[in-house]
Amino acid sequence: MSTYLFRLGRWAFRHRRAVLGAWLAVAVLAVALATASGGKTNDTFTIPGTESQRTTDLLKRTLPALAGGQTQVVFAVPAAMRVTEPGPRAGIDASLARIRTVPQVATVSDPYAANGVSPDGQVALVTVQWTGQPGEVKDSSLDALKQAVTPARSAGVQVEYSGSVYPGWRVVPSELPELIGLVVAFVILMITFGALVAAGMPILTAVLGVVVSLMGITALASVINIASASTTVAIMLGLSCGIDYGLFILFRHRNQVLQGMALDQSVGLAVGTAGGSVVFAALTVIIALSGMSVVGIPFLTVMGLSAAAAVAVALLIALTLLPALLGFAGEKITAFVSTGLRPGHHERVAKTSAAESPTTGGARWARFVVRHRVPAAATGVALLLVLAIPALSIQLGLPSGASKPTSDTQRRAYDLISTHFGPGYNGPLLLVTEGPATPAAVQRLTGALATQPDVAAASSLASNNQVAIVRLVPKSGPNDTATADLVHGLRDHRAALEAVVGAPVLIGGTTASNIDVSQKLADALPVFLAVVVGLAFVLLTLAFRTILVPIKSIIGFLLSVAAAFGAQVAMFQWGWGRHLFNIVPTETISFLPLIMLAIIFGLSSDYEVFVVSRIKEDFTATDDARGAVQRGTARAARVVTAAALIMFSIFVAFMFTSDPTIKAIGFSFAAGVFLDAFVVRLTVVPAVMAIVGARIWYHPRWFARYVPDPDLEGTRLEEQLRAADESA
Repeated sequence: MSTYLFRLGRWAFRHRRAVLGAWLAVAVLAVALATASGGKTNDTFTIPGTESQRTTDLLKRTLPALAGGQTQVVFAVPAAMRVTEPGPRAGIDASLARIRTVPQVATVSDPYAANGVSPDGQVALVTVQWTGQPGEVKDSSLDALKQAVTPARSAGVQVEYSGSVYPGWRVVPSELPELIGLVVAFVILMITFGALVAAGMPILTAVLGVVVSLMGITALASVINIASASTTVAIMLGLSCGIDYGLFILFRHRNQVLQGMALDQSVGLAVGTAGGSVVFAALTVIIALSGMSVVGIPFLTVMGLSAAAAVAVALLIALTLLPALLGFAGEKITAFVSTGLRPGHHERVAKTSAAESPTTGGARWARFVVRHRVPAAATGVALLLVLAIPALSIQLGLPSGASKPTSDTQRRAYDLISTHFGPGYNGPLLLVTEGPATPAAVQRLTGALATQPDVAAASSLASNNQVAIVRLVPKSGPNDTATADLVHGLRDHRAALEAVVGAPVLIGGTTASNIDVSQKLADALPVFLAVVVGLAFVLLTLAFRTILVPIKSIIGFLLSVAAAFGAQVAMFQWGWGRHLFNIVPTETISFLPLIMLAIIFGLSSDYEVFVVSRIKEDFTATDDARGAVQRGTARAARVVTAAALIMFSIFVAFMFTSDPTIKAIGFSFAAGVFLDAFVVRLTVVPAVMAIVGARIWYHPRWFARYVPDPDLEGTRLEEQLRAADESA
């Protein structure tokens, strides 16, 4: 593989104008397709195989007016007033009349005729049913809804919104996180290279890759449903992986040029050696992300594949466009900011790679870890286990209005409903009969449900000659475990309900759907972990031609991801980061563990490949196992540190948003990357390898016959180049 990559890198270097032109054409084409298609991401989710999804599908066929998105409009007056008084009521009635004329509105409930006034008379609750799913409700319709309540506001009534769709529900993307991440990445690269050209090149290539990926995703969004979170994850990984992959290749090339190697030879060798590590690292990330497809939830499948595509584009750009740009840069890549020199041969020798110097911080740390290998390994493992303790109490769920800041209308609506009606009114359940039911039978069903200890209210919502619908309000909130227990209890005792109504019964609604998603994700985690770890084990075994290194890598990943889970639970679920991150303590987002497993596993394998490949390269040359650990770690430490800090900074930058979901994702990724890079890969891994010694490279005899050698370290490639130089 290293030989092919060498040829690819040198070809791109020599044909740099064609390569640059091709990538610019791809970018222009992607932008044109995205613009022409008019594609937009949306949050219309389907969860095949769940009872809540079957309920939604049944309603679409039989009562489509009740199968679309729903908005709860909350009208509230001060404590000294009542919504039934002439002034407020006139404003509310006028608003309801105007809401009924809003495009896409199917039905609007009358709070004065449907028990929609709170017992204290301060709040009126109105349900607006839309003709389409949440993602299909146009912004213009939501704007019209917001304008329609003007009479109520003029009458001194407070108006707030909640539900599956409401004015302001779509998160407006902000470029601030990306800009912060890029600025920090540039600073880190300047410190690493001390050169403007070298610092800017990985950022330039990564940005182009993100543009291509993002525009491609936008174009696809015109024909398939793509969740808005998919673009966020794709941008996170596209930027971080793109910068990191460029950094690894550029670092190798620059050091070689500083030592006197010809430019075209250096570019080819950098792509053939560091590029090989980049290929295996990227393939591991792509496999992990694509593995999200095994869960069987379409929006997560699309999210994983979108992010995998962004990483694939980053890989292709690192292997082709970066060598081309290095051709344009020439020896400017070695110009240091401190002197502004264009070093000649003697200056290159004087500025030999800092990574090779025994006085660097990385070299000192490597010596420390190898010298104190047992306590270093024990301390690192103990730290990760302690951080992982909170993960034992992880509670999965999807965000509700309770997780929003008080400045958000959904949070204010949630609080008003909870205070004046009860928390269960924020997430009612729907019981739907799969067949007609008589009014008397429905009445018996509502009576039986109302006697349940965890039910606040039950009422008939609608019926026709195909189905009957009962609206059930729990006493607990939509994310409380008591509500999940109620849903499971109703389903477990379904036969008794069906005997009362005389027809099959399904339990659905938004709250039941969230419960089903969390359960399905929890059930899928072991399968997903087995598939991803199994495939990655095969890939790492092929890369290093040994069994112990992949096993060590997987154990290290499990420790780092468990610690990241624990940190996330402590900060966001327990509320330790309430003031630090300006968040409301809430459940762990149900899909977060799965995408954390995929992404952190992939990124941890990145650092494993980069560190261990340098160790193996040294061991192959010297046959000194413990010394190879020290020297290889020293050579890798500087670039891995820079790469990890860049990833960490980009993930942290996404916490500068108001969306609690994005904050939790950014924090979790940042914690996972930081712990895995600095505690596991640069501390525990070299310590364990120093303890085990040469036995870490053990492999069965049949490996040499049946397992191909990809020459990840480029040993055979360098021998071929030396032989070619000698014969010349």
